[in-house]
Amino acid sequence: MNLMENMEKNMQTFQQYLQSQNQIAPELRDTVNSVVSACLKISANVRLGALAGVLGEAGTGNVQGEAQKKLDVIANQILIDELKQNPNVAGLASEEEDDFVACNAQGEYLVLFDPLDGSSNIDVNISIGTIFSILKKDSGSLNTEHFLQKGSQQVAAGYVLYGVQTVLVLTLKNGVNVFTLDDKGVFIQTHTNPQIPEKTAEFAINASNQRHWETPVQQYIGELLAGETGARGKNYNMRWVASMVAEVHRILMRGGVFLYPKDQRDPSKAGKLRLMYEANPLGLVVEQAGGKITNARKNMLEIQPTGLHQRVAVVLGSAEEVERVRELHG
Repeated sequence: MNLMENMEKNMQTFQQYLQSQNQIAPELRDTVNSVVSACLKISANVRLGALAGVLGEAGTGNVQGEAQKKLDVIANQILIDELKQNPNVAGLASEEEDDFVACNAQGEYLVLFDPLDGSSNIDVNISIGTIFSILKKDSGSLNTEHFLQKGSQQVAAGYVLYGVQTVLVLTLKNGVNVFTLDDKGVFIQTHTNPQIPEKTAEFAINASNQRHWETPVQQYIGELLAGETGARGKNYNMRWVASMVAEVHRILMRGGVFLYPKDQRDPSKAGKLRLMYEANPLGLVVEQAGGKITNARKNMLEIQPTGLHQRVAVVLGSAEEVERVRELHG
């Protein structure tokens, strides 16, 4: 018996895992399954790349005014088509859409997603991913207010990372589970309840923006760069992939801290990353794995959203570092 066969014998598949979650409503399990089914289709397109003619610019822009890649558009449509077919999904919201999309009037759940995070890396074959968040819909005719729930109200969240392996990371608010796509197209559980170490010596930030950072972030990064002779008394390594989902996965697997702080280029913006499509779902995964997430001043998951495309500053990962950043912000 080879290694893969042995793993499949001793670890459950994603479908077996879902069925074992008896405390979760069947409708929620079915909604999660639809998201994962869509991600399998996205993975197939990502894997083929240039062979399927899906690389390069789409020639369009999203609601944020950002240029879209062909795969951005393809991934977004795959998710919309899949979720519309599920009677349990009342509506969806995407980073790529101006407004929410109504699905099924009798549905109980709302799905929010970034169809392809890190898309600037698509054409150079660096890890990218799909991030998703699931909320319970309140009663009444669907409107924007239904989606504007705090991150703490998510009933499920996770991501699929398209990298060296295709990996599914899911939380149903009872810990985190990790599944790896095998050669038969089946997700096999490979990590159960991973925990982010409280302490770390690794950080991720786009250092090219240093001149724009606010004073507390300048001070914090200065402490790390000072190394063992500085106030923190140890040497740190810096990592930067420019794909948030890849950064978070590294932190989940071995610890670290990720920062995308507010800067002074546009004082009207609280940050660059999206609260509903990136910060909240990844924040729930991080929190469920023992880490912390903040906008540098308060717990990210307790922020009351004011719009579907709201932006925030993000600091997440190992608790000691996240708390230090928050402390410096007063």
